[in-house]
Amino acid sequence: MSADLIQQKTKTQLVSDHLWLAKLGGLTRRLALAGDTVPLLLSVIVGLITGATAYVFILLLHQASTWMGIIRDTYGMLFGVVVMAIAGLIVGLIIDRFAREAKGHGVPEVMEAIALRRGRIRPRVALAKVIASTITIGAGGSAGREGPIVQVGAALGSTIGQWAKLSDDQIRMLVASGAAAGIAAAFNAPIAGAMFALEVILARFSNRYLGIVVVSAVSANVVSHLLLGDAPAFSIPVYQLNNVLELPLYAMMAVLCALAAIAFIKVLYAAEHFFDSWTTPLYVRTAIGMALTGIIALLAPEVLGAGLEFIGESIADNISLTVGMMLLLLVLKLAATTFTLGTGNSGGVFAPGLFMGAMIGGIVGQIGHQLFPTIVVSPGAFALVGMAALFAGSARAPITAIVIVLEMSNDYRLILPLLMAVIITTILTDILHPDTIYTRKLHLRGIHLTPEQDIDVLQEVTVSDVMDTHYQSVAPDTPFAKLMPLFTMSHHHGFPIVDDENHLVGIISLSDVERAQREQDDCTRASAIDIGTTERLITVHPDDPIHIALRRMNIHHIGRLPVVSRDDTHTYLGILRRADILRAYDIGIARKAVRQQRDKFFKLRDIDQHEFVDIYVEDHAPMIGKTLADFRCPDGCLVIAIHRQGDTLIAHGNTDILSGDRVTAYVTPEEKDDVISQFKNPNNQIEGA
Repeated sequence: MSADLIQQKTKTQLVSDHLWLAKLGGLTRRLALAGDTVPLLLSVIVGLITGATAYVFILLLHQASTWMGIIRDTYGMLFGVVVMAIAGLIVGLIIDRFAREAKGHGVPEVMEAIALRRGRIRPRVALAKVIASTITIGAGGSAGREGPIVQVGAALGSTIGQWAKLSDDQIRMLVASGAAAGIAAAFNAPIAGAMFALEVILARFSNRYLGIVVVSAVSANVVSHLLLGDAPAFSIPVYQLNNVLELPLYAMMAVLCALAAIAFIKVLYAAEHFFDSWTTPLYVRTAIGMALTGIIALLAPEVLGAGLEFIGESIADNISLTVGMMLLLLVLKLAATTFTLGTGNSGGVFAPGLFMGAMIGGIVGQIGHQLFPTIVVSPGAFALVGMAALFAGSARAPITAIVIVLEMSNDYRLILPLLMAVIITTILTDILHPDTIYTRKLHLRGIHLTPEQDIDVLQEVTVSDVMDTHYQSVAPDTPFAKLMPLFTMSHHHGFPIVDDENHLVGIISLSDVERAQREQDDCTRASAIDIGTTERLITVHPDDPIHIALRRMNIHHIGRLPVVSRDDTHTYLGILRRADILRAYDIGIARKAVRQQRDKFFKLRDIDQHEFVDIYVEDHAPMIGKTLADFRCPDGCLVIAIHRQGDTLIAHGNTDILSGDRVTAYVTPEEKDDVISQFKNPNNQIEGA
């Protein structure tokens, strides 16, 4: 078969794929009838904006990389190391001052926002991520561009969803749409973008989600085609399975990719834990990380940046590198990526994973070609399959891995070894190391997702929801003689010691006082007792999930935790006790029930013409002091929940209505005004849910 005929058949296959995407029109019409008309239209906007943003980001990366190349050529590689360190310093300052979420590779932060913050992502994250990643990757940091674009797209989707006052579930859908658009624009791969959003970000497949993320991915891809052209990410020869006897070698390569994927995850997060334990500022760590990456590049400049161009050139030449050189590049790329991202610089792990997978595949292919030249004709085919296998093992996303290699290469002839290698790698890594390169960061933060991306009820409640901000504290100079009566009268077993500037000095317990009475008769004030100070105290932050606080209490066998500001760990905000944990569980259960109820009603909203309203109860409202049983409820109205001082109460007939409550009701447009008039003054506005 001639090369022209093969290329023509490949183009025919691509046309068929785009026709398959066009058939989603019927699906989108059904989605509109199911109540997702607005999210569907907004997903197009998210895709278009993300595609344009990706174009600007890629241009900035190209310009920054060009400048760095000129600097290295003019002043030498050693001076380039200095420039990389300065770049790391700037990145650390941007992340530390503007958006801590921009630290690292970004995808875990998107998953956390969907799981814990109902899809809410701060708009400033998008800008900070673009700037920080441009500097990191453009200066030569070993990281990919896909992670930043995914996070930027997700932030855009979240911002637009919040602006449109969509439901929590619909905002999550737009976040996933932005992530899909990011992958589609970064790699010219719309189907892979949609699969990534479903497999990794949402971890669920359904027609409702599929239609929206595909529409967004295709929209981004249209913009990418208009601005960047329709060429695939790699221009490579047409590879195919030459001999069925190659399959055992592909299986062997899949095992090696599984082991490498596990090593990638463990080494990256071990380095992140190591550098995070340093007391030095973030910008110092990021500068050191970039400098170390530059030093590694003195041995092999190929490890700089994302490395996609080098992969494309290597595969296009059918892997002309020696086995020793590829092994060296594999090790150095792992080290460079670890230093770049482990210290806190901004960029993705997708491209470095593809790079390492290509090196492993190239090694196996070259050895196979040397031993069996008539069987293994194309070592480059092994490199191409190795890319997909290692990514599938590290991200546990086999469908995405298969599709993205097919779309990036425009080559469908390796489907059999590709499927086999990806499945073997995925199964092995899942058995040997359950965490993925994305969920590992969440697990280290105490966030555990189920296969449905659901979480324990305690992880939906934060410390700020239940902490006691009025808990009594003592001053450092409190006379010792007053401490014991204070414990006796309050029945508390511990008090935080807070100075006049609201700085946490320590925490004193009843056992501390009793011990001091036995051992230190000359104690005259609270701070003179040998107690825990801020350097030794176990504390929590207001935005920490209750799950983390509970685990710290259990590990250290303590009954209370001081709450301190995340920006200044010396600033005291309140106290968290075991009794508050019990209240948090009730709140979590109630919130989960309300969310499930809301999601159920939202699916029917456009069918029965109902909508959600959140009504804030103000002073002198007719319903204040009454119960819901006294509520003159229209036939089409249903009160879902009462939100009061951080608590979510399931609505019952005997639930009292108080000033300051927020009432969530499910009403028809005709009955909305009547409902509002009973909970607040008619002149006030309502907030649509």
